[in-house]
Amino acid sequence: MATIDEARETFKKFDANGDGFITADEFAQAMARMGDYHVTGSVAAAVISDKDQNGDGLLSFDEFWAHVSKS
Repeated sequence: MATIDEARETFKKFDANGDGFITADEFAQAMARMGDYHVTGSVAAAVISDKDQNGDGLLSFDEFWAHVSKS
């Protein structure tokens, strides 16, 4: 299980513009930067939607941590 500090560092890698949220586009771009992971827009949106607890279409750190801390 990741520590909260490790989770924050990972979150920052996905939050390209530093606004405190991960969008579907940022998720797809981060996956592409990590290697040969091509994530379509619809898949990225589904991943974000699955973890998005308040339905705003964005993944906050708290929502990200809620998922990571259960892993």
